[in-house]
Amino acid sequence: MKRTRFVFSGSGGQGVITAAIILAEAAVIHEGKNATQTQSYGAAARGGSTRSDVIISHLPIYFPEVNQANILVCLTQEAYINYSNIIRPGGLVLTDSRFVTTTKKVDAKQIELPMYDMVMEKIKKPIVFNICMLGALLGVTEFVKPTSVMKVLKSNIPKDFIEMNQNALELGMELGALHSQ
Repeated sequence: MKRTRFVFSGSGGQGVITAAIILAEAAVIHEGKNATQTQSYGAAARGGSTRSDVIISHLPIYFPEVNQANILVCLTQEAYINYSNIIRPGGLVLTDSRFVTTTKKVDAKQIELPMYDMVMEKIKKPIVFNICMLGALLGVTEFVKPTSVMKVLKSNIPKDFIEMNQNALELGMELGALHSQ
């Protein structure tokens, strides 16, 4: 693997930054890769725009921000409008079909998945929407192992929520795997 640049975007309260942190931790702590993670918030704690950049590499990383993403995750229409222009040619744009309508033509593979709707149908708790999104990303890209993500989750969340998060991760991976071809 060379260097892969991710941008996670959405609104406050969706768990965008938490998902980015989990991905970076899984890469560094459990897979021996180098990673950086930065974040920015809008003015509002909930509902304001949110962005988190993650870079994963086997080589040293000298600049932590992403100017051109290999992978862009957008969980709101506003995020899609604001960031779809930073995707590298040949990259990947992952969106939630409930909240985002892909209207711009970008030189990247665009995958729209019903992540939120599936979480609500199968798990009935929107709190794991971000973990489903992370699972979908792993189902499409396999940048880190799901077991590495689960190790991070197990070390950071209460035991009562492990099964729900594992179910959300697996649900997302199933959705992503269907569209990885």
